Amino acid sequence: MGEERTIVIEPATRLEGHAKIVLKLNERGEVDDLMFSITLTRMFEKFLEGRLAEQAPRLTPRICGICPEPHHVCSLEAVEAAWDVTPPSAAVKLRDLLMQGKQISSHALHFYALAAPDFLAGPFADPSVRNLVGIIKNMPDAAKKAIALMRVGQTICRYVGGRSVHPVTGIPGGMAKRLTEEERDELLKLVNEGEELADFTVEVTRKIVEGYLDVITKLGVVPTYYIGLNVEGVHTIYDPKATVRVMDPDGKVAADFPKGDYLKYAGERVAPHSYATHIFFKPAGYPDGIWRAGPLARINVADRMETPKAQELLKEFRDTVGRPCHATLAYNWARIIELVQAVEKAKKLLEDPEIVSADVKLETVTPKEGVGVAIVEAPRGTLIYNYWTDDEGVIKKANLIVATNNNIAAVEKSMLVTAKQIFEDKIHEKLKFPEPWFK
Repeated sequence: MGEERTIVIEPATRLEGHAKIVLKLNERGEVDDLMFSITLTRMFEKFLEGRLAEQAPRLTPRICGICPEPHHVCSLEAVEAAWDVTPPSAAVKLRDLLMQGKQISSHALHFYALAAPDFLAGPFADPSVRNLVGIIKNMPDAAKKAIALMRVGQTICRYVGGRSVHPVTGIPGGMAKRLTEEERDELLKLVNEGEELADFTVEVTRKIVEGYLDVITKLGVVPTYYIGLNVEGVHTIYDPKATVRVMDPDGKVAADFPKGDYLKYAGERVAPHSYATHIFFKPAGYPDGIWRAGPLARINVADRMETPKAQELLKEFRDTVGRPCHATLAYNWARIIELVQAVEKAKKLLEDPEIVSADVKLETVTPKEGVGVAIVEAPRGTLIYNYWTDDEGVIKKANLIVATNNNIAAVEKSMLVTAKQIFEDKIHEKLKFPEPWFK
């Protein structure tokens, strides 16, 4: 018999934010508990109270410096829903293009900077090598292509959103800035380059999946519910007509509801060890109803992808790991399928003549008392915004459920299962790992 141990990892790295992990082992070396704690709070719901609702889309992007565009768009749509405002079609397409641009840059960043180092250098490599600097040093061609792919997305964000980080062009009733034909032509050239870069990334992913398939399909495989937007079963990250689909752990659709009904299905639990609440599928209760959001969740709930190359990749994915896929490490594979779709969708939008229309905003928008709900997909998961406004258009109350909240309970569950596999089953000694790409 040994002694009880507590392992604390703080700060937790390879994530966008601040967190710590507390792992408790008993005297037999078994895992008694694992707590994943979000150690900061942003207070944005309180910041918004008493402010004019049209100010909110400029404020909420500060929730995240990595993916501010979805926060911008979601905030806009919540205000418009509260005031019964329908923006022009061209404005909706510009917002869609903005969302696709962020999907491209964020997925490329996450894959190459946060995930790829562990796979390419190997999970047992020295941390001094197993990082983005190691990829730049040992795989300079891949690093250059990763940066170029991120640039494609960020340039779209700058042209459409007015800034590459924290966009400013969205206003209730439309967009303050149109896209010129010259800008459209420049972006089309970039997106054509982006297609080649995305194809390269797919090949890198295939090699990783082939080498790590034993690891992917056995380590951290955790059945949960899944949440994601869809339009009649088609994968989407942004569409005013989208509904919210929830899939149960057996792969059955547990719910498919309009955005305004989210409170009937999303439960919220206060975890005593974390500032981030745990969101779950309310009809199933907690913890049985813990769900996951983000790339894997969206891939699971969708019947098909919207674009042809992405659909081919989805078929390849499902032929290998099935539906639903509960493998946590498959998030990276799902992320690349979404990346390909974002590039294809951006090109489709840029080829649409309406994308350069001057009719991008309503002449007048009248604030009113109302309740508005908007739901879009950020790269990391589902965003839910709910605003209550008074008759002068001032926000009385706000409820914001971000990707972190939708994922945090499942992240904790995944780490607990993985910790048990490692400390109790010694699974890492039984898995087949490929030779590293570099040392």
